[in-house]
Amino acid sequence: MKSILFLTLVLNLAVSKPLQLFNTSLTITVRDELGNIVEGVSVKLFTKEEDYIKEKNHIQEATTDAKGVVKFKKLNPESYFVLCRKGDKDNTSGGEKIGQLKKGEFNKVTIVIQ
Repeated sequence: MKSILFLTLVLNLAVSKPLQLFNTSLTITVRDELGNIVEGVSVKLFTKEEDYIKEKNHIQEATTDAKGVVKFKKLNPESYFVLCRKGDKDNTSGGEKIGQLKKGEFNKVTIVIQ
């Protein structure tokens, strides 16, 4: 009887706490105004709007690959401000803020630079 009670307790604990198998991540695809992917774009993530405006204190930075993609891992599930720039093209005319990321998931967005 005690072993059944113990087994029930262990199973309840195992089921009640979901395992987080994945870190919260963000994949950004950068395209130009014609919809073409853009390689070599500098992408910076900011947690605060004031830092985004002043372009300082970014939390992560990466450059898009040949497919126009950049991946950020181990992020907190919150909103981020994103600055994408290559030459004289950037995303400051729209698409600067990404909504709250889903915890433990692979979040994806596309940003247009012009």
